[in-house]
Amino acid sequence: MPSLRVTGCFLSVAFASAVIPGIEKWDPANNLLWVANGLLLAYLLVAPRWRWPAYLFAGFLALFIRALIFPAQWNVILLYNLLDLIEIGAAALLLRPRSAELPSFTERSYFIRFLGFGVLLAPALAGAVFATTLQFWKVDAQPHPFLNWIASDSLGIAICTPAFVAVFRARLKKTLRWSPQWYYPALLFAVTVAAFAQNAVPLVYFIYPLLVIVLVRLGLGYASLCTLFVAAIAGWWTIHGRGPFAHLNPMYPSSPALHLQLAIASAVLLIYSVSLVLEHRSAIERRLEKIVSLHALVTENSRDVILLADFHGNRSYISSAGGRFGYTAEEFASHNSIDLIHPDDRPIGQEAVRKLLLGAEGDLIQTRIRNRDGNYVWVESSLRLIRDPKTGAPTGILNMARDISERKETEKKLQDAYKAVEALAATDALTGIANRRRFDQVLSSEWRRSLRTRSPLSLLMIDADLFKSYNDTFGHPRGDSCLKQIAEAAQDVVARPGDLVARFGGEEFAVVLPNTGSDGALLLASEICDSMRGRRLPHPGSAAGVVTVSVGCATLVPSFGQHAVNLIELADNALYRAKHRGRDRAVAAGDCEEQLREPAAERPDHVSIARSA
Repeated sequence: MPSLRVTGCFLSVAFASAVIPGIEKWDPANNLLWVANGLLLAYLLVAPRWRWPAYLFAGFLALFIRALIFPAQWNVILLYNLLDLIEIGAAALLLRPRSAELPSFTERSYFIRFLGFGVLLAPALAGAVFATTLQFWKVDAQPHPFLNWIASDSLGIAICTPAFVAVFRARLKKTLRWSPQWYYPALLFAVTVAAFAQNAVPLVYFIYPLLVIVLVRLGLGYASLCTLFVAAIAGWWTIHGRGPFAHLNPMYPSSPALHLQLAIASAVLLIYSVSLVLEHRSAIERRLEKIVSLHALVTENSRDVILLADFHGNRSYISSAGGRFGYTAEEFASHNSIDLIHPDDRPIGQEAVRKLLLGAEGDLIQTRIRNRDGNYVWVESSLRLIRDPKTGAPTGILNMARDISERKETEKKLQDAYKAVEALAATDALTGIANRRRFDQVLSSEWRRSLRTRSPLSLLMIDADLFKSYNDTFGHPRGDSCLKQIAEAAQDVVARPGDLVARFGGEEFAVVLPNTGSDGALLLASEICDSMRGRRLPHPGSAAGVVTVSVGCATLVPSFGQHAVNLIELADNALYRAKHRGRDRAVAAGDCEEQLREPAAERPDHVSIARSA
């Protein structure tokens, strides 16, 4: 509740200013530490800015309670109260220019602002006004009022404000949870009492390491509170003439207070400096935890298997996705990377490792990996070289492995479909043998091969005899069946894998015979004629009474300046001569050069012959 917080502010500030002993600001012998201003500033830094007037008014009333204790000095107390409000208001405005900005004493930038504005500038401003006012106001004043004001108020703000901010932001219930480690503050207070209750044994130096221990164990808020109590204990004993600073330089009455303030200021600087280091370490730890959490999130949910291994295949890390291959993480890590690769693919993996050793930053390979049941699955591995961050020397390999078995199966289906489409595109739909497109491709390829190897290339041109009259007699369906029979007869004779039987066009067929001389080509042509005649397909219009074919044979050893069309022309002329000599026979082209020199006007048009045949 806001009203309860304002009431709490009034009561706590009143207690700090009127009840805590040994801090009367106007008594030169007791000018050690002013708690109230640091406490009120802590309230302002954690409260919304629009509530500041209420807190400042409550603080003013709490500070003015001292006038009830010392009514004879009410005017001096009023001056102090007004200057305290100026000091606290200036510090709050400088430290929190925006309402949304909250105090963070462990951040370097805010800590520097707090030291500059809250600890130095605001007390110096109020102290300057105080010292100037005393010049014109005849009251009993302290010696060096400006320095005494800054010393007591700066130290009070430096110690109290971070401590109470930590308590306010952590809530009171949470501040009590350090009870299992109560012995650290207890030991600190015991050492403080022992150090300042006597001046024979210099125990004051043990206070600093104990403050650091409290800071490390309990945090900055508790360390600041403990520093406040240490200052109160030390101040009480010093005021009463005990402790290591009570009898230093007796010629100057303010010397004990000055030495005590320096000791407390050094303690404050110590815990703040250590807290910055601890906060920096904590920030690094939080960042590392975030990175580890993000790494775990990625690795646990990634479909890719993430592996770290040396150049010999020994794994040091494997993500949980390794279970996709049937192995547990321990089983997977116990296997050498190379041993799990299919024997046929191991050279690929070894070559990739060799490239990385030679300086390549990465490589992408596809290999087959043996899973736990002994089967092999296709895996795509993205390999990256790992280097030592300091020396840059290669230390291992990062492997991002992905199961691509489904992709490989899809690729195989696509490849099979492509081959099927390609086969359809190169196959004659009626006869099932190669079509004219496939014939042109093979003839061109074999022509270049023979030109390179200087080997003979033969071509057979086959034409059905008197096919038009057969079609007219029996109809087109029987004509199509006859063409299939011719294709089968040619395939029965041509048996070498490199040879090609193709439909050239209409009732014409062609046979490409690589590395075949003229005698062998003529022999095959004669066998094709015999095979077709042996099928005994009735043909009333033929002299033989059955369907027969005529075959023209041509053979060339390709040379520069010639083209595959020259071979087709030779075979076509030979086919014409077979027709001219009575059909049902095979005729070789004879002297190729003589045929090539034959005038075009004397060579009949084969298309017209085929139509009339």
